[in-house]
Amino acid sequence: MPNENIIENSTPENEQIEVIGVCFKDGGKTYYFAPNGNVAKSTDYAIVETARGLEFGRVCAPNKMVSTKDVVPPLKPVVRIATKEDIKTREEIKKKEADAIRICQQKVTAHQLEMKLIEAEYTFDMSKLTIYFTADGRIDFRELVKDLASTFKTRIQLHQIGIRDEAKFMGGLGVCGRQFCCSAFLPDFVQVSIKMAKEQNLSLNSAKISGACGRLMCCLRYEHEAYQEEIKLTPPVDSTVKTVDGVGTVVDINPIKGTIKVSINENVRTYHRDDVTVLSRKKAEKADD
Repeated sequence: MPNENIIENSTPENEQIEVIGVCFKDGGKTYYFAPNGNVAKSTDYAIVETARGLEFGRVCAPNKMVSTKDVVPPLKPVVRIATKEDIKTREEIKKKEADAIRICQQKVTAHQLEMKLIEAEYTFDMSKLTIYFTADGRIDFRELVKDLASTFKTRIQLHQIGIRDEAKFMGGLGVCGRQFCCSAFLPDFVQVSIKMAKEQNLSLNSAKISGACGRLMCCLRYEHEAYQEEIKLTPPVDSTVKTVDGVGTVVDINPIKGTIKVSINENVRTYHRDDVTVLSRKKAEKADD
């Protein structure tokens, strides 16, 4: 007897579902919600139901169809497209968040806790207040939470974040003169390693390749794949190659330009990698992540 439940619950890989994408912060991740009969524009704001309660967010992806494999069921609904009153309420909540961080700082000082407060965030229905903070280690803030709960008369969550998250929250300008990538458009932090700086022939001076957060700059990742592909096509340093001027040793490479510098009888000349023949290819040293 066939298992009818399996047939009924099976989902075709190409099945699609209608969603509305909402962002809660500038440059933040896009979260999908069920339209629930609402039609949104990219200029709209929306009130949505989340695990934390009602939230106010910006519509960053109006009604569209996406593959069911790209969503995590069950989808929470869009309660409504934000009205002028909702937008006004959100502005009032922002003022209360500013007051909350000030009061919370007073409580932290009173409890003598070594923690740096970053931001306070209310849900739209004011049912929960989340305080984001950084600290060097674990903090016992149980008494602080009790104190805050009795002060604000709502649920309190203290959430410890990392130094990169702090930069995303605070924002600012990078050494390039532009807004931090993390606060402008990066929805998630990607892994960045010193190997990427080495492959791009950048200075390994930490002051030059680190962002304001003190960690390696996120932009080191942007050209990583391109450099990896070009490096595969380029003879590494110390390889032996045959050129029109004779046999020599590769002393420097520029993978993006596709050029290499070759030492022949103590004379260094520049060639395009396509114009030489590799006689022995030294394996590139494994760079530390």
